[in-house]
Amino acid sequence: MHNTHSLQESGSFLPLFLAIIFLATLPYVAAVLSSNRHYRKWPAYRIIFWWLGVISAAAALVGPLAEQAHGDFRMHMAVHLLLGMLAPLLIASSCPLTLLLRTLNTAAARRVTALLKSWPLRFLSHPATAATLNIGGLYALYMTGLFHLMHDSALFYALVHLHIFLVGYLLTVSLVYFDVTPHRHGYLYRSIVLIFALAGHKVLAKLLYANPPAGLSRAEAEAGAMLMYYGGDVVDAFLIFFLCYHWYKSTAPRRIPAA
Repeated sequence: MHNTHSLQESGSFLPLFLAIIFLATLPYVAAVLSSNRHYRKWPAYRIIFWWLGVISAAAALVGPLAEQAHGDFRMHMAVHLLLGMLAPLLIASSCPLTLLLRTLNTAAARRVTALLKSWPLRFLSHPATAATLNIGGLYALYMTGLFHLMHDSALFYALVHLHIFLVGYLLTVSLVYFDVTPHRHGYLYRSIVLIFALAGHKVLAKLLYANPPAGLSRAEAEAGAMLMYYGGDVVDAFLIFFLCYHWYKSTAPRRIPAA
């Protein structure tokens, strides 16, 4: 596919990989320790979700998988699934904003809350906006010359991957309220947006299967498109489960304690 720039030399990725994980987990763990001194103990599973999310993102950016993604469309699509779908889901499940607000003093927490409620963030985190940025960005990447430009420019490569992660995170937190959110939209509305987002992702995978970007072999393009189609189902299933589970909890009758 491409054999151009790379972010690291093969075999020398491990120190950088571990450094990314350390730098990304250290603030979270420090916040957990600070929060535990003043509030209830932070759930261990959220710490695990954060670690797994950071590892997923790091594996997509540094290491053998990221290296092979430059020349193999299947590996490129694996990176897309890790960075744009799995890592955002895991990190959102770790509730980083809730943890941040628990570690800040009252004045700082109010400033962060005001920022979250500002109209730019409310607009970006709206389900329809997040879905448009996510799915629309993928169509722009694969249906135009941006896909090849990404592999010809290290800066553009980094910007594209940053975009993939951020819009993946925005879409996740706009549909399933794991964390604090500046808006509250109904379950039916979010379900409709999720259905359209899933449909857009599936249609794009089929388009890539039938009309792959120039320069890709038919076999490689078909394998990558199938990975996008079926691999995305796994993460999508978790999104659907959590959205339905929260919906069920919100409508389930509450038990009245016996007198």
